[in-house]
Amino acid sequence: MDHLLALDQGTSSSRSIVFDRQGRIVAMAQRELTQIYPQPGWVEHDAMQIWRDQLATAREALAKAGLRAQDIRAVGITNQRETTVLWNRRTGVPVHHAIVWQDRRTEALCERLRTQGHADAIGGKTGLVIDPYFCATKLAWLLEHVPGARAQAERGELAFGTIDSWLAWQLTGGRAHVTDTSNAARTMLFNVRENCWDTDLLRMLDIPEALLPRVVPSSAHIADIDAAHLGHTLALSGIAGDQQAALFGQACFRAGMAKNTYGTGCFALMHTGGHFRPSGHGLLATRTAHGGGPPQYALEGSVFIGGAVVQWLRDGLHAIESSAQVQALAQSVPDAGGVMMVPAFTGLGAPYWNARARGIITGLTRGSTLGHIARAALESIAYQSAALLGAMNRDAVAAGGAPVAELRVDGGASVNNLLMQFQADLLGVPVVRPALTETTAWGAAALAGLATGMYSGLDELASLWRAERRFMPTLERAQAAEAMARWEQAVRQATTE
Repeated sequence: MDHLLALDQGTSSSRSIVFDRQGRIVAMAQRELTQIYPQPGWVEHDAMQIWRDQLATAREALAKAGLRAQDIRAVGITNQRETTVLWNRRTGVPVHHAIVWQDRRTEALCERLRTQGHADAIGGKTGLVIDPYFCATKLAWLLEHVPGARAQAERGELAFGTIDSWLAWQLTGGRAHVTDTSNAARTMLFNVRENCWDTDLLRMLDIPEALLPRVVPSSAHIADIDAAHLGHTLALSGIAGDQQAALFGQACFRAGMAKNTYGTGCFALMHTGGHFRPSGHGLLATRTAHGGGPPQYALEGSVFIGGAVVQWLRDGLHAIESSAQVQALAQSVPDAGGVMMVPAFTGLGAPYWNARARGIITGLTRGSTLGHIARAALESIAYQSAALLGAMNRDAVAAGGAPVAELRVDGGASVNNLLMQFQADLLGVPVVRPALTETTAWGAAALAGLATGMYSGLDELASLWRAERRFMPTLERAQAAEAMARWEQAVRQATTE
């Protein structure tokens, strides 16, 4: 029993990865997830497809590894956060498609909450800003718009959860209705100071408390997975939202350490230690994944459209046939030629928080080519992330700390050398890519291994982390500042109504 199984349920796919004790990948299986767009700005997933695909990939990964369930020490779950599922407790069937974190349908409700003056109270309890991004208004929308949902919820017949809750429920045959602190902290219903669901916030949004899962540590014996699913009873011992799992997998265990995940969106987190400090610069204060003990916190900034801009080049513009081709196309030109792209397809996240912003491309001339647009698209990922890290540094300095000394990176787009070098140039600090870029899944596995005694503690886990490449900044700081000024000008154009 010296292997771990991670269930990595993301926005664009469901994956399962088997790791050995040293954190090396033994086998992996993946299935792409169908994206559902009922209206402009709306994004949904079929939660039943998520469950079927996640189970299928787990079975496939074990088969590829040549292992039986009996060979697995424990299972960890990591998941796309904020995506909201509401299901019937008796049948286990969702009453509606899952509403994805990218979905913007509840902006009117969020604006009403802001206008009513609730922003400070919500921020002080949750560390979050009022935005459709989070679960609270999505759940309120489901209760209001799904016929009969509110009456069923008040009778205790329905269950709410993020994707971790949904998978845990299915894996245990409905015995475990749970979520961990890192996922609960993203609902806009959880008081991160007091470590509990907040009755005032539930009352504000008219959400019955009976809907909510039990909050558990990220690393603990959480439940037993039914033997029928994988052939043997397995311990579910780790749960963490994808970005907190990546922070853990990157061994960012101390205050001041930071990582950025380049996935469908981009998510930068800086560990801030045991003190809850709301941001003064448009960031979120959230809980880290942990295995008990005093709460640990992080500052977070979220880019809604990161690697998804490459998918748009492929599926929207048909500029490339596969995402892997974007680097070659971008490198066909020496620079972006003055072209700047702001991919605000679903608004802008931190530090701007403008739900009405829309994507723009500026600086086009007769000499502009697809290569320039591809390069501007890649650079937009780095610009957005640099804006986040700049806000984090300002928060850190204001709290008496130091700015980020290096940025650890992971996620699919982190393999793009052009993007990583440009990121280092904008930030002026080393960008470090680990030997294992599947740090989100590894974080979930490591949490599960820690709970079962496979690892002695955080020091042992930190010793397993290895750097694969360091990208050192080469751009003069004055040039980087000029580039960021051009970016901010483009953002202002994207947010002008």
